[in-house]
Amino acid sequence: MPLYSEKVMDHFRNPRNVGVIENADGIGEIGNAKCGDIMRVYLKIDNDIITDAKFETFGCGSAIASSSMATEMIKGKPISEALELTNKAVSEALDGLPDYKMHCSVLAEQAIKGAIEDYYKKEKQNE
Repeated sequence: MPLYSEKVMDHFRNPRNVGVIENADGIGEIGNAKCGDIMRVYLKIDNDIITDAKFETFGCGSAIASSSMATEMIKGKPISEALELTNKAVSEALDGLPDYKMHCSVLAEQAIKGAIEDYYKKEKQNE
């Protein structure tokens, strides 16, 4: 069996949603000191719907694939659904990750939740 699924390889070679959203409504950044991966997720939110999601990831192929898949999974969804996203769901959508790379899907989950948290902080400040 190959180390990585076709989906992991596709999202690594052709990542979706790479880039920066200027004036993002929420930004989440997370890093893993042990492996060196760093993810930053940008969200555009309108009426509690994630209308756009982009990412910048410095890391391995699994980290890039996890960021790509996670942003695909939340675009067009209500914030409440995005908050339910789990690293397991990201991994399953990628047809699995090796056990020693599961932390990459955890980073993607945490970066998205961090961006939503940032959005809520900004909204509270604007009240």
